[in-house]
Amino acid sequence: MNETLGLAGAAAALGIGMLVGLERERHKGRGDSRACAGLRTFAITALLGYVAMQIGGGLLVGIMAVSVALLVTVAYWRSLGTDPGVTSEVALFMVLALGALCNSAPELAIAIGVVVAGLLTYRQKLHHFARSQLTEREMRDGLVLLVAALVVLPLAPDRFIGPYAAINLRTICTLTVLLMAVGAVGHIAVRTLGARYGYVVSAIASGFASSIATIAAMGHLVAKEPGNIKVLSAAAMLSNLATIIQVGLILGAVDIGLLRYMWGPLLLGAAATALYGLSLMLPKPASGDNQPVKVGGAFNLKLALVIALTMTGVTFVSSMVLNHFGEVGVMVTTTLTGFADAHSSTASIGALAKAGLLPFDAIAGPTLVAISSNSLSKCLVAWVSGGRRFAAYVIPGQVLLTLAMWVGMLLH
Repeated sequence: MNETLGLAGAAAALGIGMLVGLERERHKGRGDSRACAGLRTFAITALLGYVAMQIGGGLLVGIMAVSVALLVTVAYWRSLGTDPGVTSEVALFMVLALGALCNSAPELAIAIGVVVAGLLTYRQKLHHFARSQLTEREMRDGLVLLVAALVVLPLAPDRFIGPYAAINLRTICTLTVLLMAVGAVGHIAVRTLGARYGYVVSAIASGFASSIATIAAMGHLVAKEPGNIKVLSAAAMLSNLATIIQVGLILGAVDIGLLRYMWGPLLLGAAATALYGLSLMLPKPASGDNQPVKVGGAFNLKLALVIALTMTGVTFVSSMVLNHFGEVGVMVTTTLTGFADAHSSTASIGALAKAGLLPFDAIAGPTLVAISSNSLSKCLVAWVSGGRRFAAYVIPGQVLLTLAMWVGMLLH
C-alpha cells in the first residue's frame, strides 16, 4: 500500500514537472537569449522536491531550494538582457515545492500545477486583459470587493446587538458583499457577451444592481427605438429574474433554512417571468439596434451600501413594530419599504426570522408583500418612463409574476 502511494506521488510530481516544463519549453527561446530552464529541468526539479521530502523532510527540501536558487542566480545573470523577467525562475521554485507537496497531498499539488501551467500559457491574453480591457474603475471595484469579502467580512461579529436584538453586523456585511459580488458577475457577463445577445442579457445583468432602474432605462430607450418596443419590454420583464434570484440569495445568506418556505413562490415567479419575457421576444428584433445597457463599474457600491443601511433601519423598525403589534405590523412595514426596494425588506424579514423574532414558516407572506409593492413601483416606472405602449407590455407581466408567486405560496 505504501509503495503504491509512493509511486502515485512520484508520478504526480513527474507529471507536474513535465506539464509546466512543456509550457516553458515552448517559450524558452533559442541561442544565447534562451531561458535557463525547459522540459527536462522542470521535470527533474519536481522529482528533486519529491525525493528530498521523502529522504530528509522539510529541512532537506529547504537545502535543495537554496541550491537551486544559487544555480538559477548564476544562470539568470549569465542570460541577463534588456528585459529578462523572472517567470521561469519563480515557476522552477514552484515546481520544486509542488514536488515536495506530492508526498502528503498529491491531488492539491496537481491542481495547483494545472493552475500554474494555465497562468503561464495564457500570459499574452492576461497581459492584454490587464492593459487593454480592464478599466481603472473595474480594477478599483475588484479591490473593494476583495477587501470587503476577505478583510471586513471575517472581522464582523456574528451576534445580534442593539435594542430588540435585531441587528447582526455579520449578516449586514454578508448581504453587502453578496450584492457587490452578484453585480460584478452580471458586469462580467455583459463585458464577455457584448451586444450579441442584445438588451436581454444586459437587462438581466443590470437588474442585479436595480431592476427598477433597468426598467426605467428600457422605457427611455422606447422613445429612441419604437420599433424595438417588444424587445425592450421583454428585457425589462426579464430583469425581474435578477430580483427573484437576489431574494433567494439574500434569504439563503441569512439562513439557508429560510429557503424551505420560499422555493415554491420563487420557482413559479421565475418561470412566469421567463415565459412571458420569451413570448415577447418571439418576433425577431431589428438588427443593429440591440445594444447592451451601458455599465460603468463592476458593481454599484453606493447601491449595495444603501441597501445594507436601509436593511439595518428596516430591520430595527420591523423588530420594534413586531414587538408591539405582532406580525400585522411587519406586513405594514414591508409594504411601505417594498415600494422602494424589495431586497432590504427581504433581508430584514430574514434577519428577524434568524433572530427568533419571527417564525421561519411566517416569512413567505411579508416577503411576497414586499415583492408585490415593489412590482407596483415597477409598473408606475414603466408607465412614466416608456409611456402607455411600453406599460401595456410590462404591467401584465408584472401582474403575472406577482400572481404566480402568491399561487406558489398557496400551493407550497
